[in-house]
Amino acid sequence: MASKILANLIVMGSGILGRAIIQAYRKALQNANKSGVAHEAVQNIRRVSKSMNEQEARQILGIAENATWEEMLQKYDVLFERNSKSGSFYLQSKVHRAKECLEGVYRQKSEQ
Repeated sequence: MASKILANLIVMGSGILGRAIIQAYRKALQNANKSGVAHEAVQNIRRVSKSMNEQEARQILGIAENATWEEMLQKYDVLFERNSKSGSFYLQSKVHRAKECLEGVYRQKSEQ
């Protein structure tokens, strides 16, 4: 009998605790939205993620400013494959972001 009461108390208590956590989380989101903290955080994330410039991309890939598209692709393939084998996802993503950045640069040059 005591074990049944204890089990009921545990189940009821975990349900109450779960609802309280969900309410607190919702309230925290509402407060963040009201104060603008959430919007500012999202803007900072977007700003940081798109901050690679052409010079940094060229340094990552190790290519000169007068390098051709084919040279850039060869260097990208080598570096991307090398980092995929050694398991460095961070470096692999930096190499990929550098290629994405330079794709835009080469597109602009080809349109002119």
